[in-house]
Amino acid sequence: QVQLVESGGGLVQAGDSLRLSCAASGRTLSAYAMGWFRQAPGKEREFVAAFGMSTSRTLYADSVKGRFTISRDNAKKAVYLQMNSLKSEDTAVYYCAAGEVTTTRGAQYDYWGQGTRVTVSS
Repeated sequence: QVQLVESGGGLVQAGDSLRLSCAASGRTLSAYAMGWFRQAPGKEREFVAAFGMSTSRTLYADSVKGRFTISRDNAKKAVYLQMNSLKSEDTAVYYCAAGEVTTTRGAQYDYWGQGTRVTVSS
């Protein structure tokens, strides 16, 4: 079991940067692949980024590639999402997730946080 708590969301302007954090408790973080997903108002949840257990594999949605960076600190049991050059379409609730497979598919993640809201004004 692992518990996830996101933080770092807020209201920013287009072009700004924001870093989201996901704090994990329970089992060691290194045992899981970690992902970030988001859900905009009226839309389905979508994949943003993922970081494999081996630290060598990362996945990004095309919409955030080159602007967002996922990283992890296993010693601190934390996962981060650095978001640069934010756009209004990045407005969403962002969720951290943990699972056994590095994948873009949300259904394959076993544990989820409660989400943190990011609002980007244009």
